[in-house]
Formats: sequence, structure tokens, C-alpha cells
Amino acid sequence: MTIERQNPPSLHPTPGYHHVTTTDACRTVHLAGQCPLTPDGAVAPGDVLAQVDQVVANTEVALAHAGATPEDVVRTVIYVATSEQPTLSAVWQRFTNSSLAAAFTTASTLVGVTSLGFSGQLVELDVTAVLA
Repeated sequence: MTIERQNPPSLHPTPGYHHVTTTDACRTVHLAGQCPLTPDGAVAPGDVLAQVDQVVANTEVALAHAGATPEDVVRTVIYVATSEQPTLSAVWQRFTNSSLAAAFTTASTLVGVTSLGFSGQLVELDVTAVLA
């Protein structure tokens, strides 16, 4: 299996992600939006960065269950309940410095939204991976 990550020269430079990701994979893995929920179903306590840490942990479990790794990820969408640029940047940095960092070198989108599904939820991660 080949995953190619590219930045067309006529598009703007990126802070680590790639504009275009292509693959010749045979199996696609779509994770449900990974929320900052602890194993007992509660929203992880703390600020948005603490919630990012819980999302990272949950995503690692879901990827491993599917037989995938962060290197197999071809698309991510990060949803953050904020309109504040510094918060969005902090969330991006936390994800890209986490054990999932390789997942964010691919086609990635970061979106500020008005609210998410659980009371107190501040972040959610949508992931697509491919396997040979």
C-alpha cells in the first residue's frame, strides 16, 4: 500500500499537514468522531487541552482495534467549540505534538464550531485511515 502526501506548488505552505493525500489502499477505516469521554462515559475534566489528551487516548484505542496506526491516517477533521484563534492554535499544537502526530501530516482540517454533542465537550476528532 502506498500513501502519498503532497502540497501542490501553487498552493500556500502548510503548518505540517498536506493539501492532497492519495492512496491505493484496499481497506478504509472510518472512526466515529472521537470525543473526550472517559471509559465511564463522562466528559474528561479540565480545559480543552486536557480534553485533547483524552481524545488522543481514545483515538489510539480505536485505531489499534482496527489494526491501524497514526501513520495509516489519510484524513482528519478537528472540531473545537470556540471561535478564538489562540485556542484553535493551541489545540492544533497539542494534537501535532501528541502520539498521534503522524495523523496530522495528512489532509487535515481544523474547525471552530458553536457546540458539540455532549454537555461540556470542547473538542472532537474525525479520522479516516487506510490499510493494505
